[in-house]
Amino acid sequence: MALAFVSLRRVSAAALAILAASTGAWADDLAIVGTGDGIEMLQAVATAYNAEAGEARVSVPASIGSGGAVAAVGGERQKLGRVARPLSEAEKGQGLIEVPLTRIPSAIFVHRGVGVASLTSAQVAGIFSGAIENWSAFGGSDLKIRVVRREETDSTLAVLRSSMPGWRDLALTSRSKTATTTQDAIETVRQTPGAIGFGPFSPALAGDLAVLSIDGNAPQDPAYPSAVTLSLIYKVATRDAACSDFLAFATSDRARRLLAERGGAPLKP
Repeated sequence: MALAFVSLRRVSAAALAILAASTGAWADDLAIVGTGDGIEMLQAVATAYNAEAGEARVSVPASIGSGGAVAAVGGERQKLGRVARPLSEAEKGQGLIEVPLTRIPSAIFVHRGVGVASLTSAQVAGIFSGAIENWSAFGGSDLKIRVVRREETDSTLAVLRSSMPGWRDLALTSRSKTATTTQDAIETVRQTPGAIGFGPFSPALAGDLAVLSIDGNAPQDPAYPSAVTLSLIYKVATRDAACSDFLAFATSDRARRLLAERGGAPLKP
């Protein structure tokens, strides 16, 4: 029997769960596809939104990169995407609109066995160029340094090149492994003795890895130079009530608190 139309905002979370179970699906599903940067942050926001019975059941699937989000939303295969770089003028010309949520510092992290907690920006550049090859050079373990890098289009690498001293024209060592996603970089460094990599900062990184201070500053310190901006993107042509409802929640004070608790930094004025 057809279900009568109800306003989901007036239905409790428990009642909506019963409704979903009885029909085999939610009234609407909204997948937010894109970058792996800040994925845990946005998943927390989605969980809070779903608990309040929003206009749609929101999910934050595994990374397909910022470029994947642009392609999916620009091609109108998805309604919302997540990116960790500014949209280009050409992408804006496709009708894409970005909604900044928070800044995510760019972390340099290492395998826990290297025995180093802090480096200078010059030392970091020396490592990623291949000029320095053993952690003992910094008083760490006698371990070969194994560099894990990202592709040149990666958002974190772009921010490091634009803001970290010595990175603008840095030629990354050919003796490195290229990770295809943020999660791949984290997992490779976690499993590889002597490894070093980079990616968006999250307090959860400290569980399995050592996050380095650079020039005496931890990633969340105001003087730490490198950060990406996590944004949502959409097209006016495909923005519906569910998109608008989630965008309003994602930019609310509650969402900002959730993002900050997970390592997000305030947007610059």
